[in-house]
Amino acid sequence: MPLKPFTSGELFDWIVSKKDFLLLDVRNENDFARFKVEGPYEFDMINVAYMDFMEWEDESVKKVPGDKPVRIVCAKEGSAKYVGEILLNHGFSDVGYLEKGIKSWGNFLSPIKVNDDKDGFELYQFRRPGKASCSYGLIFENEMMLFDPAKNIDAYEKFANDHSAKIVRTFETHRQADYISGSPMLNKKLGVEIMVPGPDFEGANLEYTVVENNSVYRFNDKGPGIKAIHTPGHTPGSTSYIIDDRFLISGDTVFIYSTGRPDLGGQMEAWARMLFNTIQNKIFKWDKNLTVLPGHYMSWEEADERLVFQKSLEEVIKINSEIYSIDNERDFVEYIRRNMRPQPEEYAKIREINAGLMEADEEILDIMDLGKNECAASAA
Repeated sequence: MPLKPFTSGELFDWIVSKKDFLLLDVRNENDFARFKVEGPYEFDMINVAYMDFMEWEDESVKKVPGDKPVRIVCAKEGSAKYVGEILLNHGFSDVGYLEKGIKSWGNFLSPIKVNDDKDGFELYQFRRPGKASCSYGLIFENEMMLFDPAKNIDAYEKFANDHSAKIVRTFETHRQADYISGSPMLNKKLGVEIMVPGPDFEGANLEYTVVENNSVYRFNDKGPGIKAIHTPGHTPGSTSYIIDDRFLISGDTVFIYSTGRPDLGGQMEAWARMLFNTIQNKIFKWDKNLTVLPGHYMSWEEADERLVFQKSLEEVIKINSEIYSIDNERDFVEYIRRNMRPQPEEYAKIREINAGLMEADEEILDIMDLGKNECAASAA
């Protein structure tokens, strides 16, 4: 049987369906430790570096079990093909390689419908396993709005076309630090209007419209209402969106586990005070039946039985009682201080890119965009 390619979508489907296979990652040990394929269920995976196969072929082959299909992942694709041919030459019969390497997994988006068919609109969560993040798509009649889109804009465009819809707007909850935003790319390619919170984008070199606090946005004055609520803390401009008075797209303000860290801008104490005020004077006053749709997750344990990341606000507050039970600003700031940890070096550059203040070629963007997010206030 010849060496065969497979896609990130196929890999995700195999993990979800609990297919029996071995994932062989042939990147070096450091890259494997920094970022690897993860999914909602356990699967067999080992790391044997490509260079080991070059220098110690027989010994390396012996480390690979031969009792199940082998799927190989590397940085760009070529090394996986090389190792795949070695395994075939040693008698392995079912061997495949990940097309375009680990970056294709990092960019992969898996959409799933959140709401019921009876609502008259469609709300989708685009899960991004490689970043442990979520973006959202809202469709009404033949138009689609996106919330915090990632840079894989071809996936959103194909999805919209498949649903006979046109992407007309994107809403940003804040200026992202952990991944490259797709909004500027969608604006450039499709003329999509970018809606952003003003405080986070002052001085940005982008064509955008400022989202007004407490304003309600719709599809041509029809369809579900999208209420923008200023929820500063993770950033000064952080904004949450309540759709149809039921669904809370919370960005990095409310997570199912933890809350968004307020130290990424280098002003931990000032932003922590903002976050405390948001919790006390806004989050606690919202309808506890709101369905929280977070911008990130920490593990697949947060997903429900359909693998949707969603929980009621009441449940979220209970889960995070350690945070939400702090009733004074001083103790809250101290809690944030105790949980501070270094942010990835690339975050500062990503913020500049997302404001149109810095440019980088596609390969550099792919490298910067790899890896799970570090946006939660507590790592546990």
